[in-house]
Amino acid sequence: MRTSFVSSLSTLVLAAALAAQATTPEPVDAKAVAFFLDEGLQRSQVMEHLSWLCDVHGPRVTGSQNLQNAQKWAIETFAKMGLGARAETWGPFGRGWKCESATMQVLGDNPWPVLAYAKVWSPGIARTEAEVVHVGAMTKEALQAADLAGKIVLLDDPRAISEPFDGTSRRFTDKELQDMAEQKPVEAQGGDRRAAAARAAADGRSGFQRREEMLTIVQQKRPLAIVDRAGKGDYGTVFVQGAAAVNAPGTPREQRQRASAAGAEVIPQFTIAVEHYNRMCRVLAKGLPVRVAVELKVSATEGEVDDRNVVADLAGGDAAIGGEFAMLGAHLDSWQSGTGATDNGCGSAVVIEAARLIAEYCKQNGCKPRRTVRACLWSGEEQGLLGSRAYVKQHLGTAEAPTGEHAKVAGYFNLDNGTGRVRGVYLQGNAAVAPVFQAWLAPFHAHGASTITVGDTGGTDHLAFHGVGVPGFQFIQDPVSYDTRTHHSNMDVWDHAIADDLKQASVVMASFVWHTAQRDAKLPRQPVAPRTERTPGAGGR
Repeated sequence: MRTSFVSSLSTLVLAAALAAQATTPEPVDAKAVAFFLDEGLQRSQVMEHLSWLCDVHGPRVTGSQNLQNAQKWAIETFAKMGLGARAETWGPFGRGWKCESATMQVLGDNPWPVLAYAKVWSPGIARTEAEVVHVGAMTKEALQAADLAGKIVLLDDPRAISEPFDGTSRRFTDKELQDMAEQKPVEAQGGDRRAAAARAAADGRSGFQRREEMLTIVQQKRPLAIVDRAGKGDYGTVFVQGAAAVNAPGTPREQRQRASAAGAEVIPQFTIAVEHYNRMCRVLAKGLPVRVAVELKVSATEGEVDDRNVVADLAGGDAAIGGEFAMLGAHLDSWQSGTGATDNGCGSAVVIEAARLIAEYCKQNGCKPRRTVRACLWSGEEQGLLGSRAYVKQHLGTAEAPTGEHAKVAGYFNLDNGTGRVRGVYLQGNAAVAPVFQAWLAPFHAHGASTITVGDTGGTDHLAFHGVGVPGFQFIQDPVSYDTRTHHSNMDVWDHAIADDLKQASVVMASFVWHTAQRDAKLPRQPVAPRTERTPGAGGR
């Protein structure tokens, strides 16, 4: 998730906005906050929501039956809470895909199993034995002359592994949070993404020009399968996303999107554990053969699949502001090697739990929110915010040509940074909202959430709203092991979600959405400025 910082002018505006709070304090509903804290911390259901999404319905690849099952469960769950829930179709997306089984085994006098995961949209392979060829160090001329038909091709160089003496999980320090508030660069912001990006940049064949040129040549030679080892991951953690279509132009994202299209030509592709990849490369470098048995069973739809978002409403009761919305959301889709827990079952479970807290508060107090509370679970986020962008286009229009509903959204809050507790909010450059959020965060200082930064963060669904001038926000969360272990990996599972963090996040989100629903005025808006967005997964993130 890309994070950037705005100019010192915005920092001055932020300071002025906070100073103004002293004379016009933002009201806080202490009764509601107390209820959310008690119900959300003592009787939370967030981990049970997450178990249904991951253990029962995970992984949830866009277009898959698993995702449809998860959407059906979410609609039923919202309905039990008293929300009017439905599926809203967008699309068509592309082909549905599911991996039934994938096995890879080195043969010979010293056989051993390979930890291998198929990339989404790879076609199946009947059990076959094939020779392994490593092309990573070949020149272009040598690669063009190589006979790769029917072989297993190792595309990348071996990757050196460093032992994790500093650990893989972390929380933001007080100094890092203070630096965020003061608009100073924070190296660990959004997890260890900057370090990961530096490693990927140093890895000269991981998603850049030479590698894509090699992939094009290899695909033309029709190997049995193409194998890589990803730009990060060790100790059996494997980071896997989507396959590339044959001769697909453009970025890795565009190649994956082409692979999902009905009728796209795709050669089977795998990502394997780096330790196993390196071992094969070392054996081949000694002049010894490596032969493997491989089998891949998949089920895929032949034509285009229409995908859906889940939308659930708790109706507002103030006729004076009838038709306005306070919105919350997260993406429900995931990649395939894990069960989609920290990306982004956690965010989805928090949205469901926050909606439950608000609905339960209204039930126990015999009231309604002033504005309608609308909870959304998006699909297609991993392919480029497709679901949230489709919703915005349909419901809100554009900044230049807004629909009537555009003016009715008081604010949108998103969660998509893994399992980490909420530490504050990115203001997306909207300094005018700072005193509002500062007041709303005050009850949660004791629970670790106190930071507001006028800086922005990218790579997830709040951008769809922010991009058309609707106040859209993402919470600051502790990185924990998001980049180092769970993001798009086989270790993205329920067991690595932290219950206390998700309980806290649910309470904070419920409180922010409730206060947005109750506020006399909508949250302040800001002019839309042209910007270049980096969507999730771009460049193999």
